[in-house]
Amino acid sequence: MAVIKLASRAHKRLREIIRSSSNAHEIKRAQALLWLHMGQLVEKVAQQLGVSRRTIERYVKRYRDYIDAPVAERIREGRHTGRPPKQLQVARRVIQQAWPHDPQRYGFRALVWTVPMLRCVIQRRTRQAISLATVRRALRGLRYRYKRPRLVLALRSPTWRQAKGGLSAG
Repeated sequence: MAVIKLASRAHKRLREIIRSSSNAHEIKRAQALLWLHMGQLVEKVAQQLGVSRRTIERYVKRYRDYIDAPVAERIREGRHTGRPPKQLQVARRVIQQAWPHDPQRYGFRALVWTVPMLRCVIQRRTRQAISLATVRRALRGLRYRYKRPRLVLALRSPTWRQAKGGLSAG
């Protein structure tokens, strides 16, 4: 006997999700529900997908709990709860304060902000270490653009004197 009985529309929609979705977790949930509908045992489905029996039971419970929602939403992951990213919030706040001002105001010899400079400003203000990745994440979240530092020194052109209006060396 099947653990779950799917309507024909739901069955068809789950097959579409398996074929077209790019989210591996959604595909896994859809496969589990289809296999259970076809009569496979929960233990067998769990083994095939590499998850625990309890995980499969949670998939079925979520699918049944959201009966009024569309099939795609019923197999989607729930909201992840966890510790809020405190450093990211602090970084955003400091960046919003510093961004409108010139980096020279903060003691840098540059005209444009870079990630390492913003990191330095954040560390000075908070007295806590912060990673460059967190600063980049904060900038992306604020939708700010920034300059990447040049890693190789620019070489002068051999004709730089002519470009400046001087005589060529001779």
